[in-house]
Amino acid sequence: MKALVALILLVQLPIHKAVPAAPPPPLGCDDPEAEAAAEAAVNYINGQSHHGYKFTVNRVKDIRVVPQGPNNAIMFVDLELLETKCPILSPTPLENCTVRSFAEHAVEGDCDVKLQKVDGVFSVLASKCHSHEDSREDVRKVCPDCPLLAKMNNTEVLETVSAALNDYNSKTTDPYLRLLEIGRAQIQYHPGHVVVVEFAVGATNCSAEEAKANVQACQLLPEDQSNFGFCKAVMVKRPSQDLQVDCQLYGHQVPCFPGYSSLGITLSQDTSAGLAPNDVGITNHNLGLFHNNPVASESSSSEILRSMLAAKSVTKRAVAKATQHDKVPRPVGFAPPPPPPCPGKIRHFDI
Repeated sequence: MKALVALILLVQLPIHKAVPAAPPPPLGCDDPEAEAAAEAAVNYINGQSHHGYKFTVNRVKDIRVVPQGPNNAIMFVDLELLETKCPILSPTPLENCTVRSFAEHAVEGDCDVKLQKVDGVFSVLASKCHSHEDSREDVRKVCPDCPLLAKMNNTEVLETVSAALNDYNSKTTDPYLRLLEIGRAQIQYHPGHVVVVEFAVGATNCSAEEAKANVQACQLLPEDQSNFGFCKAVMVKRPSQDLQVDCQLYGHQVPCFPGYSSLGITLSQDTSAGLAPNDVGITNHNLGLFHNNPVASESSSSEILRSMLAAKSVTKRAVAKATQHDKVPRPVGFAPPPPPPCPGKIRHFDI
């Protein structure tokens, strides 16, 4: 009888069903994990670029995480980048590179990046980037007389590069320098006429004296001795005439920067050879390339585009909903809802 009573009581006990764990809150664009993903992404992008300048993160615009299993996740990150003053050739760490100011006619980059995080380690599976200069109207509003970006094949730009190289080579006992590519150029017409150019150079196997005799015989140093650098020249044409040139060689780097053949540049004694075929007529080197990691899985560029577009659509709806919700009248003292987790804070300036 006691056993029967115990069985009846057991049957009558309430059954507590297991409640599934709530999904983790969405990752915010300013969370440490998002910042770590952005750092891994921008380092990869700079490592894939062989032209122009290094870029740094200005803002994480959106991030989406897709769990793949224990300690394994796929992350889609939408980044806003800004051009720095460090040439892509420079060994200077990105954290020590100065962002080019708004008044210097800044260049912005936009990148969609797909990463995988396994046991805390990030690897980039794919990225799609493009870059563009700020509008001339915006620069003029802030600085009416500041020089604007000029096309790299502008006659005055090419003349200034040629004059600067000739001037530097005529005054140095170091190896003769040859042009690799023009990085950027600016021309100012008021109150004076000034041309400012920046360009990458490489040391050759000739001295300046040997180059005078036969410049075509001067070849860039072999990869195990390569020495690249960067020059900036300022030519004043009016009201007076003056030329100032400053060049810095970085020394041989191990591992060295990919050789000039990787730059897509055909060198000749003509200064215009510093322009890659796709760069003629442009004002800045574009990041407009697909980068797919050949050793990573799921690196289809079409997949990253579809996934990022879907994530952006969801984020826009969430932001719009939150904005609409903010317009609803609330009692005095009622705390407004927290801001949406994305986009993140602007680290430098809005462009």
